[in-house]
Amino acid sequence: MAGPTNKEAIKQVAENRKARHDYHIEETVEAGIVLVGTEVKSLRAGKANLRDSYAEVRDGEVYVVNLHISPFEQGNRFNHEPKRPRKLLLHRSEINRLFGKVQLKGMTLIPLRIYFKRGRAKLQLALARGKKLHDKREDIATRDAQREIRRAVREREKGF
Repeated sequence: MAGPTNKEAIKQVAENRKARHDYHIEETVEAGIVLVGTEVKSLRAGKANLRDSYAEVRDGEVYVVNLHISPFEQGNRFNHEPKRPRKLLLHRSEINRLFGKVQLKGMTLIPLRIYFKRGRAKLQLALARGKKLHDKREDIATRDAQREIRRAVREREKGF
């Protein structure tokens, strides 16, 4: 996806930073979310948490589960339930393709981030495979090595 243009201003609301640590991301898909009014207002205020959330296919439709959107502060008795399952808007062909891939061993649907695009709430959904402990350790070691290399290069440039 190219950077946002003037027509396509993107305002990020929440990001699941732990997802890239815990999963190998195979591919991503953008989906719309079915929300009620107070949920939209809470999202605009940045009151969402993607941790421990996941998506599943039920009866040919995709739902995101455990996505926490805090109740709207000025909401009254019509406020929403914070962790209710929310339907995602995808094309039938995308749903069928994702469902087929989720049936494979170890694949799951993980929300990566929520953002507003042209005034509409969108969710970036990742088809992911869980990492093993040794994979996580390997990633940490690689990241530390890269950090050391950058530090050494900076020190070397300062010396001259």
